[in-house]
Amino acid sequence: MALPPSGTTDEAFLREVDEEYRRSQVLGIWQKYGRLIIGGIVIAFAALGGFLFWQHQSDSAAGQKGEQYDAALRQIEQNQGDKAAPELAKLAASGTNGFAAMSAIVEGNLLVQKKDLKGAAAKFATVASNSGFSKPYRDYALLRQTTVEYDTLKPEVVVSRLQALAKPDSAWFGSAGEMVAAAQIKLGKRAEAGQLLQQIAQGGENVPDTTRQRAVQLASVLGIDVLDQSKEKQAK
Repeated sequence: MALPPSGTTDEAFLREVDEEYRRSQVLGIWQKYGRLIIGGIVIAFAALGGFLFWQHQSDSAAGQKGEQYDAALRQIEQNQGDKAAPELAKLAASGTNGFAAMSAIVEGNLLVQKKDLKGAAAKFATVASNSGFSKPYRDYALLRQTTVEYDTLKPEVVVSRLQALAKPDSAWFGSAGEMVAAAQIKLGKRAEAGQLLQQIAQGGENVPDTTRQRAVQLASVLGIDVLDQSKEKQAK
């Protein structure tokens, strides 16, 4: 229970209740329920101790997973992906923590390097479809899954998958928007694609320069000069 912001509650209580009566009441309660109160305090401290122990164990486990994950990444940087694979597999199967999600994603990236796009897509899908993982991991995995499957997907599937990420406030706006715009062009929705490309070309920090440049080029194919429109917008 939250404490009151000041001592006004206590002062009002003392004014309304006779000191002797209050003292006798407290004494009566203690005599009647003292053992239960003490027992409750002991149980509360035991529960708190158990929680702190569990938290310590969890933190220790997370620290250990972090070390294992970093070690696997160092092996990959040294072109020893095959050695890192068993550790990544263990981490990926360790639950729904961040290290499990990222390990599965790294496994997928390694399969991309090996040209195993089907296997990579399956790895990304395990994260994207698991509601136990945090949304940022699921969004990134869905983006990676769609990227490797893009050539085999119907354009309407691409739009359906990524439309929530193809928005200016999304961290993945540039990449997701680019794929959605290309899919919209295939569907004959040139106006929608042009509008999206214009947003990407004029995007902020969430859109890399290379992605903006591609958006300008693709928009020009549609007859849209997003650079001129950007200048007009700034002039206003």
